[in-house]
Amino acid sequence: MQHVPNLLSLSRIASTLLIFILVLLNQHWAFFVATVFFVLASITDLLDGYLARRYHLVSSLGVFLDLTADKVFVSSILIALVQIGLVPAWIVVIIVAREFLVTGLRSMAAAQGTVIAAGRWGKQKTFITLLAIGGILLAHGLGDPRLALFPTPVLTLSPVAWSPSSLLHLLADIALVLATFWTIMSGVEYVLRALPLLQGKKDHLSA
Repeated sequence: MQHVPNLLSLSRIASTLLIFILVLLNQHWAFFVATVFFVLASITDLLDGYLARRYHLVSSLGVFLDLTADKVFVSSILIALVQIGLVPAWIVVIIVAREFLVTGLRSMAAAQGTVIAAGRWGKQKTFITLLAIGGILLAHGLGDPRLALFPTPVLTLSPVAWSPSSLLHLLADIALVLATFWTIMSGVEYVLRALPLLQGKKDHLSA
């Protein structure tokens, strides 16, 4: 039981490689299979956290693997979606830059023996981002979406275009915009929480 969370994190990293390759194939069946693995990998993330809290299976290695798996999982899939033109690069830059910012602030805090507590914006950001990515994958697994915000907005009132896959893709693009906004706000939230650290104070960081 002790090593289960670590194995779940490793399985998420392995799933990332598979999903990355499937997305680059850019075929309906590949997107559908990628969606299945994406959902399963997302579930392992929830299960990982639950087991760690429920049975107190927290270790330095476990924390490292969990954080690494999460960042590699989301970033790699988004980069693959940029490669095939479904997601604009500027969104991925914002998301990845936020991760570097948070990692840097956490490292500074850890070096001083303190912890910057995760905020509300960050937790919500993760959920919205996963929802958006899953929606994009499933939409292209179901067909050829004719509605999109990216890379060039394609919006029409033609009933023919409003297929389930098109509607899902449009909603997923909207969710991705929301995820980007939440990403920015969570980055601001981390900076505000880290101000005592940046000012040489540590009293208000731990939580």
